Amino acid sequence: MSFPSSHRTNQLLSALHPAELACLEPHLERVELKKGGVLYETDESMPFVYFPHDAIVSLTSVLPEGKSVEMAIFGREGMFGLVSALTTRRSIGRFVVQIPGIASRIYTDVLHREFEERPNLRDCFLRYAEVLLAETLQVVACNTAHSVEARCCRLLLRVLDRVDQATLPITHEHLSRMLGVQRSTVSLVTSGLQSAGLIHQRRGAITVTDRSGLERAVCGCYEIARQRSKQLSYPQNREAHCAQNR
Repeated sequence: MSFPSSHRTNQLLSALHPAELACLEPHLERVELKKGGVLYETDESMPFVYFPHDAIVSLTSVLPEGKSVEMAIFGREGMFGLVSALTTRRSIGRFVVQIPGIASRIYTDVLHREFEERPNLRDCFLRYAEVLLAETLQVVACNTAHSVEARCCRLLLRVLDRVDQATLPITHEHLSRMLGVQRSTVSLVTSGLQSAGLIHQRRGAITVTDRSGLERAVCGCYEIARQRSKQLSYPQNREAHCAQNR
């Protein structure tokens, strides 16, 4: 049985056993996510779970003084709304579209029902949740131990892994939220990366001109996160893992 290739653009959906994807596919809908769009505010009801294709969505925490800090990003490697599908059905933060594009979405109640009826499907998605939690904790450690320059390289590479383009529509303001530093600090760091020939800046965008150079400048946290992500997908492993108790 074949399935629309559009849904398989999302790597998590593509990694599912065909039987699991078959049960979800009739309920999946392709939608366009526009830059800057707020999909959910903190504690808001989440009627849909999203599987990005080429869009990138950030989860931000809005602090009491009004400052927002980015906690996680979601792209074609995964999904967001999983915790809500399993438990409260409410948003744990503000979800904002940082890079526009396409996503597949499904009603939260439908996905929750499929989780209850299909343990193998639930197991595959919980593996993704485990990887996401591990990556988030790695970022916390990275933010404590490593330089702003190394962390900036990690963030640029993380975004680059999720899109098929070298030019990233990322502003200094966005980077300052992602890194938790002042915009002036971001300007100093990106100017240094540009002087080194690793990136080229223009208003509202950063073009990566030397990915290999960024990989040499980044801390080890990037490779740890990349290897964890590889544990999820991958066609040669998905049959054995998702169907082992079938």
